[in-house]
Amino acid sequence: MGKQEDFVLRALEERDVRFVRLWFTDVLGFLKSVSVAPAELENAFDEGIGFDGSAIEGFARVYESDMLAHPDASTFQLLPWRTGDDGGPATARMFCDIVMPDGSPSYADPRHVLKRTLSAAADKGFTFYTHPEIEFYLFKDVPGKGDEPVPVDRSGFFDHTAQSRGADFRREAITMLEAMGISVEFSHHEGGPGQQEIDLRYADALTTADNIMTFRTVIREVALGQGIWASFMPKPFTTHPGSGMHTHVSLFEGDRNAFFEAGAEYQLSKTGRQFIAGILRHASEISVVTNQWVNSYKRLLGGGEAPSSICWGHNNRSAMVRVPMYKPNKGQSTRIELRTIDAACNPYLAFAVTLAAGMKGIEEGYELPREAEDDVWSLTERERKSLGISPLPKSLHDAIGVAEESELLAEALGEHVFDFFLRNKRSEWEEYRTQVSAYERDRMLPVL
Repeated sequence: MGKQEDFVLRALEERDVRFVRLWFTDVLGFLKSVSVAPAELENAFDEGIGFDGSAIEGFARVYESDMLAHPDASTFQLLPWRTGDDGGPATARMFCDIVMPDGSPSYADPRHVLKRTLSAAADKGFTFYTHPEIEFYLFKDVPGKGDEPVPVDRSGFFDHTAQSRGADFRREAITMLEAMGISVEFSHHEGGPGQQEIDLRYADALTTADNIMTFRTVIREVALGQGIWASFMPKPFTTHPGSGMHTHVSLFEGDRNAFFEAGAEYQLSKTGRQFIAGILRHASEISVVTNQWVNSYKRLLGGGEAPSSICWGHNNRSAMVRVPMYKPNKGQSTRIELRTIDAACNPYLAFAVTLAAGMKGIEEGYELPREAEDDVWSLTERERKSLGISPLPKSLHDAIGVAEESELLAEALGEHVFDFFLRNKRSEWEEYRTQVSAYERDRMLPVL
């Protein structure tokens, strides 16, 4: 065992930790957890904890089901909502890497998919950093089947309201996040009633993906503790904005920001321009991962700061990729903002395919198309076409069709994840398209 593992074992005794939750994520991005006693942890570090992989969505077939969860000691944190104020026993968590019985990484582990992509970038000298702005809604209760959810408030963007339910919620959630070592940069009320945004400070992509999975859990725990309900559903309302996860990304070569070039247009380097070009060229292919749910495309079609076209712009919030305004003497903060990703994605896979697309642009020397200077939302389809601006997939069905032919996606995800993910999405689409909606009943029952 290494120093990190020794630190964890000492912390278990010093902090009176009675339960250790080992976390990992299935292919669709749902958090899984197994709790072990502290006495079992040393063995878990050495040999892993065995489990039936065939019972986890997308992990394995029945005849190859044995898998091991190896805890990553660097992710050890106490769970604040499971540590009593009375000084009672504590609960901690660690993320796991999933391996096969022979010790090789599991081809189905989303965390490994991201680590593999990060390793490929590291071989080229790059480290990938991400900074997500995570939006979500707070509702008064879990809506019943067929009912529209009731938001906790009627406030709007940046509203400051005395004794606001959202402000109290954000304060408690941020306190918990920071207690777990997750730094928060900004928080505020978003545009929809009951809609909140909390922005995490930038970190390497693997740490950020772990933080997002923790973030979702913390948000739901705080909401339940306050007698309300939190949802990261991309588009819960027809008439209100959807919840996105605008993600700022950058590449570093050692301590140098590879996206920055003093004196270049927008201070954006050739590497940065090629990275954007890669994301744009492969945008339709990776949409099935960055926007993986049937409901995701309601957000992309609904406006409300969600992009529907493949383009980039300088400080243009209607573009899919935005290059934020350069601040003097802030070259290290040069970055791009990807505005398609929604808050319900699998962050490990979403970051992996984003990085793969950007790196493809660098490796192949893609040329960046001209920027979109106008409000893209206000352009007609003919005007967009004349400017060379293509649409993003308009539905999960369209996204699946493009993804099926994508070599980049198959390579980034690996054959097993690629195959399972698309099979699952086809099934979701078939189930969705056979449903009779409230819209159809409301419009047609009275007149047909």
